[in-house]
Amino acid sequence: MWKNVTAPGRDSDDPAIADIADAPAFIEAHMCLRSVPSIPEISLYTAHPGSGLWRLTGRSGEGTPPYWAYAWAGGAVLARHFLDRPENVRGRRVLDLGAGSGLVGIAAARAGAASVTAAEIDRNGIAAIRLNAAANGVALEILDRDLTRAEPPPGLDLVAVGDLFYSAALARRVTRFLDRCLTAGAEVLVGDPGRAFLPHARLQPVAEYAVPDFGDSGAALKPSTVFAYR
Repeated sequence: MWKNVTAPGRDSDDPAIADIADAPAFIEAHMCLRSVPSIPEISLYTAHPGSGLWRLTGRSGEGTPPYWAYAWAGGAVLARHFLDRPENVRGRRVLDLGAGSGLVGIAAARAGAASVTAAEIDRNGIAAIRLNAAANGVALEILDRDLTRAEPPPGLDLVAVGDLFYSAALARRVTRFLDRCLTAGAEVLVGDPGRAFLPHARLQPVAEYAVPDFGDSGAALKPSTVFAYR
């Protein structure tokens, strides 16, 4: 998601934090590759109680929370929608904004998108996206910069936004970026379970599914909505 990985007070020799070169091996060794609840077509490297993710994010919690290590409801509902209604993405150039685990982009690729770009700035999330894409047999282009502060990449047909309205500051940046995407001619779909800063006045419901949410075991699914952003 959209935060930088930092660990104030630690240096690069601190063994509590794995270097980016070690992140793929750590993820493969310490996380479980398993299907996503309600989306059995896709498997992700997912955290469990014994994963020891503090080694990537900082023992004291100073680093970025590992959003990429779980399914979020907003991303999960978009993924389920793309797989159920592949005509929404088939043959189109798709941007997965704030890609996290890559779940939305993987679903778009599996549904027949012409190309998928996953935008993510968390260095461990980028490692997870590459592993998850390979595990699901798809190819994603990765952009490792914060697109909310820039113009949208040229040639986009569809921008998919999974669960990026959980803070006021981020919601403002995302909304301004999505307005630029609309001006450039791209369609925008938002997946969200109803976070606090969702711009309801700009949204038209398209579909609803029960999907897993961040940190949940999958036993309890949350109703979440796919919206068209207008």
